[in-house]
Amino acid sequence: MTTDMNSAPPAASRAGRPGSPSRRRVLAGAAGAGLAVAAGVPQGAHAADLPPLGTYDVVVIGSGAAGMTAALTAAGQGLSCVVVEKAPTFGGSTARSGAGIWIPNNPVILAAGVPDTPAKAAAYLAAVVGPEVPADRQRAFLTHGPAAISYVMAHSPLRFRWMEGYSDYYPELPGGLANGRSIEPDQLDGRILGAELARLNPPYMDVPAGMVVFSADYKWLALAAVNAKGAAVAAQCLARGTAAALRGEKPLTMGQSLAAGLRAGLRSAGVPVWLNTPLTDLHVENGTVTGAVVTRDGAPGLIRARRGVIVGSGGFEHNAAMRDRYQRQPIGTDWTVGAKENTGDGIRAGERLGAALDLMDDAWWGPAIPVPGQPYFCLAERTLPGGLLVNGSGRRFVNEAAPYSDVVHTMYDVHDTDPAIPSWLIVDQNYRNRYLFKDVLPALPFPDDWYDSGAAHKAWTLDALATSIGVPPAALRTTVDRFNSQARRGEDPDFHRGDSAYDHYYTDPSVLPNPCLAPLRLPPFHAFRIVPGDLGTKGGMRTDARARVLRPDGSVIRGLYAAGNASAAVMGRSYAGAGSTIGPAMTFGYIAARDAAGMLQGGG
Repeated sequence: MTTDMNSAPPAASRAGRPGSPSRRRVLAGAAGAGLAVAAGVPQGAHAADLPPLGTYDVVVIGSGAAGMTAALTAAGQGLSCVVVEKAPTFGGSTARSGAGIWIPNNPVILAAGVPDTPAKAAAYLAAVVGPEVPADRQRAFLTHGPAAISYVMAHSPLRFRWMEGYSDYYPELPGGLANGRSIEPDQLDGRILGAELARLNPPYMDVPAGMVVFSADYKWLALAAVNAKGAAVAAQCLARGTAAALRGEKPLTMGQSLAAGLRAGLRSAGVPVWLNTPLTDLHVENGTVTGAVVTRDGAPGLIRARRGVIVGSGGFEHNAAMRDRYQRQPIGTDWTVGAKENTGDGIRAGERLGAALDLMDDAWWGPAIPVPGQPYFCLAERTLPGGLLVNGSGRRFVNEAAPYSDVVHTMYDVHDTDPAIPSWLIVDQNYRNRYLFKDVLPALPFPDDWYDSGAAHKAWTLDALATSIGVPPAALRTTVDRFNSQARRGEDPDFHRGDSAYDHYYTDPSVLPNPCLAPLRLPPFHAFRIVPGDLGTKGGMRTDARARVLRPDGSVIRGLYAAGNASAAVMGRSYAGAGSTIGPAMTFGYIAARDAAGMLQGGG
């Protein structure tokens, strides 16, 4: 989503499928065994000699949305199951997330009156992901996704809410819905887990003290100082928190609710979850995966699986060697907000067995500000009126309000010819006086360590700000002047900010004529360093419509399934809507378990 500010924007479509970098898909199958040997991993020939840790129908690797949905489904089919988790906590990246779930035609949105249909959903998904994702995989996701949500509600305490107004990311495409299809978990009382609640992976960002906040509330909380509905939503969040406190509850929302609710379902179903139990290898007998080698209580052991192993162990966002091997530069493990244990263990184990890998160059990208401690995944802040993004030349290069994955794809696409990593979000004091920024209230100063680290800069003139961030002052002045003149008219002929219904989600409706655009006029001016952040990687093992792992020749590795970020995403290189990570993860976890139970033998 770089061009000179006086030229047309790049021709890449809003669906955000970037051109192929030179390193894409190289080395996809060559080095897996070497990595295993270097790590001292026991290989399959010796695994049978390891201490036995039990035999189950299904062994699930990972306790995020994919893994726990798979285990819950397997148990419901009468299969014995165990979940093994590398971390000392359960929930993975799911627990850290906002837990949006994108599944068309699910029962929650249909009950809310959303005018979705299977035909609309199929047309939209095909338009978003293109031919790179096989049609039968797309069809499997759309067919089984609603059933997965119904199943989870029937077998856990989870209930869900429609995220009304959170548009599909490309609503202008055939079948797109401007009012959105995404859902999120409803409020859950954490007391349902008892002592197990202490082992829930903490959230990426804490909810403000005393409040109960849903993902859909954040767009309004950002506006609470200047918008009546924003103030009302803030009051409602506080009222929910007060009511929960009076009831003695431990209220959970977003990813905390989703992970806790799935874990509660597993407890009720009698499914054990072994924490601090990393996968080191997969066990194969007669060409079929029949177990997993794990480290439990500090020693290796073998868990046998009668029906299969379902890998839901997440991506490789915290594996620097894999990111360097597969992904475009610059890249780093310190820009991701994915769970720190996600180092590609399941992907590498599958690769050692000959699994084909796809989309390894890609991720669930989003612009991030590398503030000290952990990066901040920047959503509303780059979209609200009164700000713009510039590259290292001081020029705009993208529609700032475009879907977050598109913005980072564009950063990489243009970087070699006009450096855009890092980019800079430029705002004025009028913007700062009006809007929440991360968790810093309007008009309040940012923490000193933001400035000390170089994540934030402030100056009383644009020239001084440009000097501080290392961009040409004249270019920045020219860029802001042009942006301001267009913003006053409510138009953006350069990058079309505000043309899509999606662009208007994180905006200020009081700003006219275009709520996406406002001039920068009031000093001091502020700049925030923007790097390619992500929610996790989206490349992994290639799977079929039944979540079975495939070799490069299309043959099935018997007994091995993958779902979530351990598998190549059904979204391809794009992002259909909020929750395009978790929705497919849950769906293909559900599909894998049903196939292992023999419920999909006809392919249905």
